[in-house]
Amino acid sequence: MSQQWIPNDDFLRHTLNNPTGLSPCEFRLDNGVTVQLWDSGVICFEPAKAGDKDIVLACGVHGNETAPIEICAELVQDILQQKLLPKQRTLVLIGNPAAINAGKREVEENLNRLFSGHHSKGAGLINDERKRAQALEHYVTRFYQQAPEGSRKRYLYDLHTAIRGSRFEKFAVYPFLHGKPWQKNQLEFLQACGVSTVLLMQTAASTFSYYASNTHGADAFTVELGKVRPFGQNDMSRFAEVRASLRALVADAPLATQDFDEANFHLYEVYRSIHKQTQDFKLHFADDVQNFTTYPVGTLLATDGDTEYRVEKEGEALIFPNAKVAIGQRAMLMVIPRSVKGQLA
Repeated sequence: MSQQWIPNDDFLRHTLNNPTGLSPCEFRLDNGVTVQLWDSGVICFEPAKAGDKDIVLACGVHGNETAPIEICAELVQDILQQKLLPKQRTLVLIGNPAAINAGKREVEENLNRLFSGHHSKGAGLINDERKRAQALEHYVTRFYQQAPEGSRKRYLYDLHTAIRGSRFEKFAVYPFLHGKPWQKNQLEFLQACGVSTVLLMQTAASTFSYYASNTHGADAFTVELGKVRPFGQNDMSRFAEVRASLRALVADAPLATQDFDEANFHLYEVYRSIHKQTQDFKLHFADDVQNFTTYPVGTLLATDGDTEYRVEKEGEALIFPNAKVAIGQRAMLMVIPRSVKGQLA
């Protein structure tokens, strides 16, 4: 047990009680796993004999997205209480403790738009979210660089829930790979997690998953697991597949995967990104419209001053609409179906 370092082995509570930082410490469990607490919300597990995978599990990058936080907190507690034996190096990150305590998506700025150095652009490190993004980059770099030598596989799964519901409850965002092929085994893993809708990005981004993919060559994803709900209001049975798959991945246990069949997936690519240019930006559909909703060609979607945005292409669907973003940020993505036949590794 590790009560002397993490009271009641409750990593989440210890993090939220110390949101601005914790002194690093290290201890070993009876099963030989070395536990390193690097900072508030940053915990690393080093098995006595590690496999060939370096796994980062992130949650709470947005503070009100509670289901992923509960999933990761449960996994960490079970490792600390030796109910789950990790056989792969694993780093668990609770992204934005201050926002979690506030029950808000962010305190001052969207943390998931500050990676790949964006935290230091423009006005620089002017708020805690920018400083946290820089720190999280540092911790991910440290984790990957401290891995044993040899052929290793890097992963990062950044777990989220969405502001609004979705036609497809769970979906993943596959970062832009700059011409490299998409990985069939990763699509199979996502399906085992209960995620068979995947958005294939076509441009660089400032998200955590793009950072891990582009900077560190990791197989990385933003994984949306449903709709935002407060702590205690998540139906955890709806996350049974992702909980089981993540635990199997960390424990190097058999995964319940199926051979990839595109017919079992909903695959999309970004057709266009609509950014908010003025304070007059307005969405012209109901607040409860679901992600991946489609409308007939010509339908008015949004206005921004004198600019109109209408459906341009048959099958075009909207995701992540949010009129409340800051000026210059993405207010909505429009996506279209995509095939990956002959383009997988």
